[in-house]
Amino acid sequence: MAKYGFLGLGIMGSAMAANLVRAGFEVTVWNRTAARCAPLVALGARQAATPREVAESCDITFAILADPAAALAACRGEDGVAAGIGGGRGYVDMSTVDDATAQHIAQMINARGGRFLEAPVSGTKKPAEDGTLIILSGGDRSLYDEAAPAFDKMGKKRLFLGEVGQGARMKLVVNLVMGSMLTALGEGMSLGLKGGLDGAQILEVLDAGAMACPMFRAKGPMLLAGEFPTSFPLKHMQKDLRLALSLGEELGQNLATTVASNELFKRVRIDGHGDEDIGAVFRAIR
Repeated sequence: MAKYGFLGLGIMGSAMAANLVRAGFEVTVWNRTAARCAPLVALGARQAATPREVAESCDITFAILADPAAALAACRGEDGVAAGIGGGRGYVDMSTVDDATAQHIAQMINARGGRFLEAPVSGTKKPAEDGTLIILSGGDRSLYDEAAPAFDKMGKKRLFLGEVGQGARMKLVVNLVMGSMLTALGEGMSLGLKGGLDGAQILEVLDAGAMACPMFRAKGPMLLAGEFPTSFPLKHMQKDLRLALSLGEELGQNLATTVASNELFKRVRIDGHGDEDIGAVFRAIR
């Protein structure tokens, strides 16, 4: 049985790694804040001191880190993944980054004799806990096939999208749509409430028609309550919208709606609410 590594034990990574351990796989974990490894160790995982140690001792190392800077930092230096990868071992970066960052990491891993696969995920805390994420892969097809048993414990659907960068682009498209939809929901709710409509009835009407969707079902009550317990941190969504806008600039695509959504998310982050859930964008709308 393959030995798996897992780097990054935040909201998403802790749940994803736990699913691998519970499935009976041998898992070695690392996190920049070492104390976050303790719950995984209690489940049966082994803790490593550095990303390099994980990559040296595991057949396939998975990572899900906060942003492009964190994803690059985990690979660089004498204690980084690239220093320990060699021997055809695999590195699967599940972080949400831009395509250029994914390609840069791929070059570092390949240059050291490893194999690379990007595999960002669509889904938030609950799907991560339930193992129902959607996994969007690009890069080494052999590594995609070998990682399948682990992917199938973390997600309900996985796609191979081709070369490195296509997974990153797909993830940015998905989160662009999500951010814009949530902004529209917030504006509609705010307008309706100011017009004397009952918020629960607004959500009931939306849920009964063509716009019914799990996100509205989950986030609508959160907006009404004005409480935003974190499933997907707002600061990460704003990062993804910024990366999508950069991709739009690169490809010459007008993203006017995304520009407006990004400004709302940015305002809430600057006001100090970046660690709250993405539903907190409602703070700027209200």
